[in-house]
Amino acid sequence: MPTAPSPRRRPPLVPRTRASCLVALCLILLSPAVAGATTQPRPHPHDSLQQQLEQLVRAPGGPPGVIAVLQDGRSSRVVRAGVAELGTARRPEPHDHMRIASTAKAFSGAVALSLVDRRYLRLDDTLRERLPGLPRAWGSVTLRQLLNHTSGLPDYTEDPTFLATLSANPRHHFDSRRLLDYVADRPLRFPAGTRYQYSNSDNIAVALMAEAATRVPYERLLDELVYRPLDLRRTSLPQGYRLPVPYLHGYDVTPPAPPEDISEALSMSGVWASGGIVSTPADMTRFVRGYAGGRLYDHRVVREQRRWIPGGASEPAGPGRNDAGLAIFRYTTRCGVVLGHTGNTPGYTQLIAATPDGRRSLTFSTTTQINQAMKPGLLARLRVVQENFVCALLR
Repeated sequence: MPTAPSPRRRPPLVPRTRASCLVALCLILLSPAVAGATTQPRPHPHDSLQQQLEQLVRAPGGPPGVIAVLQDGRSSRVVRAGVAELGTARRPEPHDHMRIASTAKAFSGAVALSLVDRRYLRLDDTLRERLPGLPRAWGSVTLRQLLNHTSGLPDYTEDPTFLATLSANPRHHFDSRRLLDYVADRPLRFPAGTRYQYSNSDNIAVALMAEAATRVPYERLLDELVYRPLDLRRTSLPQGYRLPVPYLHGYDVTPPAPPEDISEALSMSGVWASGGIVSTPADMTRFVRGYAGGRLYDHRVVREQRRWIPGGASEPAGPGRNDAGLAIFRYTTRCGVVLGHTGNTPGYTQLIAATPDGRRSLTFSTTTQINQAMKPGLLARLRVVQENFVCALLR
């Protein structure tokens, strides 16, 4: 588990105008027309991995720091560029803490599927059965549909009242178990199971179902079912905005304005099981090798997890062609297939991936937010670099 933060100077609260911007960029998908698209040169596949990361750091709007950990079962290789904190010469390190954004959804998937394996839950359990206090209109939604984003649940992070609360005070402390109340008056977006649509509400409901089935807090379930089995000693789910030290500083990089440190701008209580976990590149490497490799539960559960929805993409999209499973995605690249998850939040963009047997893995972390709405050109470049790293891993 993370060490306690030592006393030190903390970055100030993000100014109100920037904070309002960050809330929108973090939690809703903006129209691409809003984002200032800049043409980005495509990385040359023959450039070294080190060169590609250095070019990514130097790109307009690029991250101040990036670190990639490649593990092939026998050895580990760390490639990094830039710095862990602007104004210093400290390089990103595998044991630096960071916000893992929506890769936290893989953790809620790991909890839920472990409970399926132990017969506390079934994939066909419905919200009506497990969480009768939620709206009746949502009652037929199953755990399977929550995990593969075919539930149709309205996304609470798009609710105007939620966004206004967060914009007024980015460090506001939410009751994480009442986040779905913001959209409790809304019907399903579409009949459950009829199409794919990524929603942050899905994984809040997954965590609540896990708690209802076990009468154990989600944080404790994470510890018992995920952290301990995979030896994750620097991973936690905080409620506040602090980060354990040392950490990778995350930045808002919006030229021509100078980069702004937003590492501790937002409370994690407002994203909870959907994106609030703090971890390190080293821990994330251990996690994805065990998770993608199916080491947490029986092969029958793994088989259900890998029933793919063609074209279902993570957010942001990962390298190659994306297909969605149960809290996991298949990335089919020109060099082969890896399984994993991506995520983005103010200050950070994440990719974790491993081969289906878990023997080879890639953890790829950048210290600014990159997605299709904000920086489509940079995202396209990032995906090419990530695919090149996958190819290096698989070779």
